[in-house]
Amino acid sequence: MKLTVSPAPLAEQKKDAVIIFYQGKNALLPSDNAALKKLADERIKTSAFKGEAGQVALFPATGDIAAKQIIVAGLGEQKHFYNGLLEQAAAAAVKAGTAAGLKSFAVASAIEFDEIEEADYQLLVGRGAAWGTYSFNTYKSETKKTAEASLVFSGTVTDRSVINAAESQGIALLNTADLANLPGNDAPPEKIAEWAKAMAKENGLSCQIFGKTQLEKKGCGGILSVAQGSAQDARMIILKHAGKNKSAQPIVLVGKTITFDSGGISLKPGKGMGWMKYDKCGGMAVLAAMQMIAKMDVDVPVIGILGAAENMPGSQATRPGDIIKSYGGKTVEVLNTDAEGRLVLMDALAIAAEMKPRAIIDLATLTGAVIVALGSSAAAILGNNQNLVNELIDSGLDAGERLWPLPIFKDFTDDMKSDFADLSNLSKSGGAGTATAAAFLQEFVPENIPWAHIDIAGTAWLESAKPHQAPGATLFGARTLTQWIAQQD
Repeated sequence: MKLTVSPAPLAEQKKDAVIIFYQGKNALLPSDNAALKKLADERIKTSAFKGEAGQVALFPATGDIAAKQIIVAGLGEQKHFYNGLLEQAAAAAVKAGTAAGLKSFAVASAIEFDEIEEADYQLLVGRGAAWGTYSFNTYKSETKKTAEASLVFSGTVTDRSVINAAESQGIALLNTADLANLPGNDAPPEKIAEWAKAMAKENGLSCQIFGKTQLEKKGCGGILSVAQGSAQDARMIILKHAGKNKSAQPIVLVGKTITFDSGGISLKPGKGMGWMKYDKCGGMAVLAAMQMIAKMDVDVPVIGILGAAENMPGSQATRPGDIIKSYGGKTVEVLNTDAEGRLVLMDALAIAAEMKPRAIIDLATLTGAVIVALGSSAAAILGNNQNLVNELIDSGLDAGERLWPLPIFKDFTDDMKSDFADLSNLSKSGGAGTATAAAFLQEFVPENIPWAHIDIAGTAWLESAKPHQAPGATLFGARTLTQWIAQQD
């Protein structure tokens, strides 16, 4: 989506539609939009629109309003507001507008709303508007090509670089979304690697790819064990943004990228297995974040690592009870082959630790337990450094993504010990699934390296349509990582 700025008042914008955000029945418009506010208020009086979060309505514009339509989008009650609701409202408004055949939109460059800073408002609205144009039509036989949508910020904009950032971040999300939504047959590890290599070249990133032979030479027994039962070989993908401060320690982002997860020998139930193409979403978020980081040309060096593999129950598949050796030498008893994500991540984290990073952050659709705990409302965050965890939570709130902290008690680490190897990939007790999984991962990160693990199993995918998005990948985590990294020196 093309984002521009115009000093003309919102009522004078000759666009297909103007977008107005409502909190309940209160229009969040600057004071110089009295006529537009009056018309919108009149329209909603006779409608079902109540300004609730996710609500959107379209009305014809009349009188002195230059636009053809008015789109109202709800943010819900102030006490329940968080930044993600604004981005979703912008996406929902554009999604409803494009569904009605509208292509050009205008929105106020600032709103009278104490809950959010002007720059955050512009970033969230611009990025959300871009996301609202997305639809996954790759396999639709009758897809019509439509003109690119546009959004103008009406009024004074203090810092236009924020608008540029919103546009580039929106492009990164849209570029990655189709890959994230591809099914396993069209997105094997090899294709993920090829896509990453092309993306890196386009965005000025370096890219290194380890195939099966290199992974065997390096001793990456975790990712190789996961891929054993598949006809598709694993790939370890390493992307690097050099940064302006080339002498600084890098930040390393690690993404679980299981292109399809059948569970392996510990086979998942057939019902709902089709959506396990989503198990690559940690890696997809890292891909989107690396594009954003490259476009912003952040000062700090950033490295993205994707462990890509397919988990299948073929004749060579890893068996429950097998013992494997990780990169770095620790041995792991595989008690359940459906706990495969941690086996991929243990190799990637150990490789990341060798890069002498200032911090490591991994994202993974790792445990069903986090869905039980938090549903789709927030991702869990755990780690070995409270300052890093707190900073990521704060950046998530600014970026519109909610993270909720969970502990890694010593009990959880003890629970992952094996009678026959250094560790097992399943806890003895069966409880605290999200935390014990994190405790397992912690064993592959030296204590002196700040590390955070974000479990996005409940937030990475929409199984049913929402006003702001069709079913599919959300790319949750990319926004938070970019927000946090942009603040680092």
